[in-house]
Amino acid sequence: MPLKPALLLAALALPLPAIAQPAPAEVAKLRDAALKDEIAWDITEGLTTEIGPRLAGTADEARARRWAVAKLKALGFSNVRVEPYQMPVWVRGEEKGAIVGSFAQPLDLTALGNSGATPAAGIEAEVVYFPTLADLEAAPAASLAGKIAFVSHAMHAAQDGSSYGPFGQVRRIGPAIAARKGAAAILIRSIGTDYHRNPHTGVTTFPQGTAPIPAAALSVPDAEQLERVLDRGKPVRVKLLLTPRQIGMRESGNVIAEVPGRDAKAGVVLVGGHLDSWDLGTGAIDDASGVAITAAAAKRIMAAGRPRRTIRVVWFGAEEVGGFGGEAYAKAHAGERHALAAESDFGADRIWKFDTALPATAAPVADRLATALAPLGITRGNALAGDGTDIGPVLATGVAAVDLSQDGTRYFDYHHTPDDTLDKIDRAQLQQNVAAWTAMLAIVANAPEEIGSVERPQRDH
Repeated sequence: MPLKPALLLAALALPLPAIAQPAPAEVAKLRDAALKDEIAWDITEGLTTEIGPRLAGTADEARARRWAVAKLKALGFSNVRVEPYQMPVWVRGEEKGAIVGSFAQPLDLTALGNSGATPAAGIEAEVVYFPTLADLEAAPAASLAGKIAFVSHAMHAAQDGSSYGPFGQVRRIGPAIAARKGAAAILIRSIGTDYHRNPHTGVTTFPQGTAPIPAAALSVPDAEQLERVLDRGKPVRVKLLLTPRQIGMRESGNVIAEVPGRDAKAGVVLVGGHLDSWDLGTGAIDDASGVAITAAAAKRIMAAGRPRRTIRVVWFGAEEVGGFGGEAYAKAHAGERHALAAESDFGADRIWKFDTALPATAAPVADRLATALAPLGITRGNALAGDGTDIGPVLATGVAAVDLSQDGTRYFDYHHTPDDTLDKIDRAQLQQNVAAWTAMLAIVANAPEEIGSVERPQRDH
């Protein structure tokens, strides 16, 4: 006869042998109870309402850390603290753009993180169009002297978000390439899949020795409008004003909380997301929902009894601007044994598949995950798990991983835009996420198998 929920929780709270693994029926009960979770919504709503945008290294991110500490303590987590570190900080300024001369009209745009600034009066220059990043790379050296490069592309929505990798390179490295070819500035089509006049920001990098140039993303409709104007066959000039600043080194930090385990030798299960956000929206899907989902699931495991392994919840700082939080965490905890790491940073829509990176000795863990997650409509993938900027430095040391992949079909409609707000969160889908993470943690944190290191192929960055 199945245990009643109250008796189940009482049973799970009893001291158990270090090799105890919850029975499938117990995992199922924890999973199904999480389908009515309200903790994740409370965290997401509170963080986006009471703090709002949380640009890394700013006073707003510092307020978010204080908020996070109070929230995690109130939820009953142990060892709640902030681990600070220093990082360079870029802040946004004024941003305007317009086609001038024939077909004169304004352009909706936003500066990319680490963009250089125009003079106070702005710049005006002829536009040189490149349909793809490859076309920009093929341009002769110094061919863009005194001109504004404009790079487009054709990013499409995909459930797995796979188009972000290749098309995101337009933003990540395009400005530096244009700078090396002498461009006065660069405009890119936003790395997004929507057709709203909401430009998508995001970080770009200028390698040492390459002076930053003004770099901005046009909203998708404005990028296509500029393409049509260029198709008229006449020279096109744009006036651009961007006044961002680099303000030097400032403090950021990772907020850490734990569910202490029974077996210190079994290793730590690291989960979380990132606390910071871009400054245009309130960071609901990116990534208030991610920190909320993982904390809510960990809270449910804590309420059910002490797991074998310590579950460490980390709300990483400064992910958006270069993954500083993940690097700082890996350095600070290099001497610890991590059994497994997992991250939620792809919104809050329904999880549709999972992947693992486990040693052969822990293969039964993946089988138990498949059984527990199938009733949520989650299928088993065949990829090597290891997604997530924040956990990347830990995974690079050979730590095992589980990926719980959310449906990304609409994610890049809102990603890094003013439209990343609470109304984009579907509460039922958020709860499905919590249920999946609860089941995963119940299995992984209590697995009797030793979850050792895994070999990973070298990745190009």
